[in-house]
Amino acid sequence: MESTVSYLEKLVRETHRPEAEVMTLAFQAGVRALWREHILSRYLHQTLSRQETIELVGMDWVELAERQQEAMQEDLT
Repeated sequence: MESTVSYLEKLVRETHRPEAEVMTLAFQAGVRALWREHILSRYLHQTLSRQETIELVGMDWVELAERQQEAMQEDLT
């Protein structure tokens, strides 16, 4: 399994971007992903409405979360 440093080095080399720029983009992407996971968790725990969740993260993410939750529940039965 490759390390984070290895991924960073490959991205810098293959995108021809400065390391600082790649690090900034990675940080931004990570924060967005954490935010999306937080919002979807609130929705699945019923502390946020479906409509609010759609407005915050988009229909595709809501539908994916619903399908994943449904599949998990099916596995438990």
